[in-house]
Amino acid sequence: MKKDTHPDYHIVDVKLVDGTVVQMKSTWGNEGDTISLDVDPSVHPAWTGGGTRLMDTGGRVSRFKKKYEGLGF
Repeated sequence: MKKDTHPDYHIVDVKLVDGTVVQMKSTWGNEGDTISLDVDPSVHPAWTGGGTRLMDTGGRVSRFKKKYEGLGF
């Protein structure tokens, strides 16, 4: 195996949107550096469930519900 092929894996500080600082291991930067995130699980709609809306484009959802209405949906 070649020498020096793997990056240095060390602890960095990750600053979340709300100001909380969490220590994680990373190959980014140097030991003790700080990464500031713009988006994290506390604010992103994929994790918070906000902003999700079922759009009935072209009546597809209505047709699906009508087709399978007797199956207990």
